[in-house]
Amino acid sequence: MQFFHNLHIDFLSKRKIFYTMSTILILVGLAVFFTKGITLGIDFAGGTEVLVRFQNDVQIDNIRTAMDKSGQVGAEIKTMGGEKDILIRTSEQGEGTIVSDKIKDALTNEIKGNNYEILRIDKVGPKIGKELRVSAIYATIFSLIAILIYLAFRFEFVYALGAVLGLLHDVLITLGMIAIFHVIFPNLNLELNQGMVAAFLTLIGFSVNDTVIVFDRIRENIKLYKSEDILHVMNRSINTTLSRTVITSGTVFLTIFILLLFGGEVNRTFAFTFSVGVLTGTYSSIYIASAFVVDIKNWQGKGNKSVAPSGKVAVNKA
Repeated sequence: MQFFHNLHIDFLSKRKIFYTMSTILILVGLAVFFTKGITLGIDFAGGTEVLVRFQNDVQIDNIRTAMDKSGQVGAEIKTMGGEKDILIRTSEQGEGTIVSDKIKDALTNEIKGNNYEILRIDKVGPKIGKELRVSAIYATIFSLIAILIYLAFRFEFVYALGAVLGLLHDVLITLGMIAIFHVIFPNLNLELNQGMVAAFLTLIGFSVNDTVIVFDRIRENIKLYKSEDILHVMNRSINTTLSRTVITSGTVFLTIFILLLFGGEVNRTFAFTFSVGVLTGTYSSIYIASAFVVDIKNWQGKGNKSVAPSGKVAVNKA
């Protein structure tokens, strides 16, 4: 199925404008991330987390008073989708169920006439939390290195570098958007946890797949259109793969967006991260990865020759 036929859109001639837009978004996002931060999930922060569902609506101030009286001063308390579901998170450590028992006793003693049930109790030690944070960083870095090596063998190094640069762009843009939305819409309850890390790794795999499709078509078109320069070949390749890109990215985005709306609190962080990643991944395949290759080829003085991703130069015939 193809939605578009005989397209001749000049995607790459305005690439410097999109470079500027991406740079601004990354800088703004990172500024918000480092100044405001993102809430660390219990996976990374360590501590005890209890999700409680009350029979009737309950006031946050009443929960906070109960926690203060039990010695849980400074505990993080927030609603999860309604006034009945309350998430209580404390950094206090204790053997076994000591901390969670204190929380339950405080709720029982201080919140009268409003029965509750415990939906979830999570406990992570500070050492485990630190190890998980380090492992998440390593997982992202090593995945980018592995993709760089693979694409360098499949195509050539400049194409591999462009693809990885696009992936890095996707990660930074997505991270920045999470930080911005976390500040503007705190009720989304976005937090840096293992679900978010899984979403980042998933979007890396999704984004590089779209980039590889474009690069494969470039390799084919270079052999067919030897008299065209690299800019025209890349524009032609992007136009011919655009229908596939829209169908694939569109269906994935719709699925993830539905998960974001109806998947509940547990899936919200993953769904939001991956939704943003699908959009940035589609964008970066054209305006970052492909545009970077065009600029490098022009800088190398090969812009007037069709240079295949295999590394062979197709010399133009007079």
